Amino acid sequence: MTDENFLSRQFEANRDHLRAVAYRMLGASGEVDDAVQEAWLRLSRSDTSDVANLRGWLTMVVARICLDMLRARKSRKEDPMGPHVPEPVDETREREADLADSVGAALLVVLETLQPAERLAFVLHDMFAVPFEEIAPIVGRSVDASRQLASRARRRVQGAPVPETDLSRQRKIVDAFLAASREGNFEGLLAVLDPDVVFRADRAAVRLGTLPEIRGADAVAQLYKGRAQAARTALVDGEIGVAVILGGDLRIALRVTFKDDRIAGIEAVADAEAIAALEVEVLER
Repeated sequence: MTDENFLSRQFEANRDHLRAVAYRMLGASGEVDDAVQEAWLRLSRSDTSDVANLRGWLTMVVARICLDMLRARKSRKEDPMGPHVPEPVDETREREADLADSVGAALLVVLETLQPAERLAFVLHDMFAVPFEEIAPIVGRSVDASRQLASRARRRVQGAPVPETDLSRQRKIVDAFLAASREGNFEGLLAVLDPDVVFRADRAAVRLGTLPEIRGADAVAQLYKGRAQAARTALVDGEIGVAVILGGDLRIALRVTFKDDRIAGIEAVADAEAIAALEVEVLER
């Protein structure tokens, strides 16, 4: 797969598929063309000799590009592009119309309400059958957290809100976790942690002094014993999580996943750009 002419032919054979992925992610045909062109540039600069499934590889590349574009929109506080399809030049008019018809304006309107990571997880999994094991590295979350992203997006697309009872129950669990942490109550921490709980941290959080991954209730409880003085229960992208506020600024966000009535996963996000892409709302006590 190193011959440029061969790569070009393979890319052209997958162009319509890549445009379909990008259109569902971005909802604006001008940006779709930019994303697909960037995918070609990355392909032309990459060694794909070991790539067994070029279509899948390109799908992941386009997904990453689109996620970056969606996050850039959000960080600039731009209005969403919406489902409007700009008037194409004559030779692409029919193809653009086919794309719009295949998605539907109503669905695009709903997709615009999703957070970037939610949209990616939903589009790749529900529309293109990409497994969560491949989605997780793109959004920088665990497989379970990626599955939750798609589930939350699916409920919004279907017009079904997140059950308030679930959020209330999960808030009580996180409240109890933080209270036990502040008090240095090891047994209290164990009571709300799943035995197989996994803690993961991004590179910025690791630089603050934690390990990139810690497994097991005993180890995670030891990590949080006597800490969390600056932590507050919060909504992180619409899900119950934790915000660590220092000097009036959000320094760390914790995404939390649950199994039954215990915490099964904690993901610490300290990277400034990643935090800026999150919607975090501290919940009043």
